[in-house]
Amino acid sequence: MRQVNPGPPPLYALDFSAWKRPVVRRCFAGNTLVFLNDADKVPAGATVVIWGMRPFSGSLAPDAEIIRLEDGFLRSVGLGADLIRPMSWVVDHRGMYYDSTRPSDLECILGQTDFSPGLLGRAAALRERIVAQGLTKYNVGARQWQRPSGDKQVLLVPGQVESDASLAYGAPGLRTNLDLLRAVRQENPHAFIVYKPHPDVIAGLRAKGINEDQARQWCDQVVVDVPMDTLLSQVDGVQVLTSLAGFEALLRHTPVTCYGQPFYGGWGLTRDIIAHPRRQRRLTLDQLVAGALLLYPLYLSRTSDALISAEQALDELIQWRSQTGPQ
Repeated sequence: MRQVNPGPPPLYALDFSAWKRPVVRRCFAGNTLVFLNDADKVPAGATVVIWGMRPFSGSLAPDAEIIRLEDGFLRSVGLGADLIRPMSWVVDHRGMYYDSTRPSDLECILGQTDFSPGLLGRAAALRERIVAQGLTKYNVGARQWQRPSGDKQVLLVPGQVESDASLAYGAPGLRTNLDLLRAVRQENPHAFIVYKPHPDVIAGLRAKGINEDQARQWCDQVVVDVPMDTLLSQVDGVQVLTSLAGFEALLRHTPVTCYGQPFYGGWGLTRDIIAHPRRQRRLTLDQLVAGALLLYPLYLSRTSDALISAEQALDELIQWRSQTGPQ
């Protein structure tokens, strides 16, 4: 009798909201997906797709294999909390890029890849184009900002959503925006410190941090609705917990100090307050870009069902911004 290949076993996608499900299907084209809201219903030995480090109801069997999904680093024109669909997602079989407690696929890529000259050339061209276009993760903000006159060092402190998993899993020391501001002020008493609250918080989509209203006591200026690129192009340095703004600053050759353990820290490109014992390799900027933007994420076209390259995603993101205008 002729044997029929039954194909790969199904993947069980746990606790995904309706608006994310079509994108999950595109990330796993060729696989049968079973969407569930209860981990107890996942068969033993199954492969389970989960959103980030988010807790779920029920319990998985000990032999379940977990794949985690999250937003990528070139995301959208608009905020994720507004349910704006991302253009890039990351699929991680080991952990998650913001979980510094264990290796992730991205950490392994950065630590082990033999980056070819061709790949590094692509990374350099992509980086230069991102900077030239002024692109960041969300591409929001419409106001202008001018660096203060005088010879004071100007430092940017980007705020984060304090309930986010990136702080729970990537910030073993300080974990609040106010504590970060205090630490930056104590180390830089004569600097001009600019604080930018997270755009989800400004939009009222996520809660403010603990005592975040007191930020003005520790900084010289609080800015809102200013594009991140406008700030990054004018400051002398960026001080972060785990914010992606630190990676965006590195793309622009702006010095970065990390008080947490973000994915871009520990490779010799940042000043790290907390050491990374697993990360012993020294990377160039374009090796970091190649791993983080070319090898790690998936890019999803906005105009078709196709997976596309990082360069094609950048084309679509630029067109999206031009059609939408300032957010």
